[in-house]
Amino acid sequence: MPRPTKQSPPPLRVDTARVVLVGIGLWAVALVVLLVLGDRVDRMWTWTCVAAIALGSLGLWIMKLQGQLPRR
Repeated sequence: MPRPTKQSPPPLRVDTARVVLVGIGLWAVALVVLLVLGDRVDRMWTWTCVAAIALGSLGLWIMKLQGQLPRR
């Protein structure tokens, strides 16, 4: 197997908590829009938004347990 000729770039530093919070916020906006639309949309999409918000919140809680969130 030939060896790579270039070194791998360093990993990107990403604020994962901020990314998760933005995602939760976008799902919350989508949920509000779906609730305003009422019966004109399938309820599956409403529950999809609720599940995404719950899973994002669970992810933040797990990140807190693992010590990955910055101390305030």
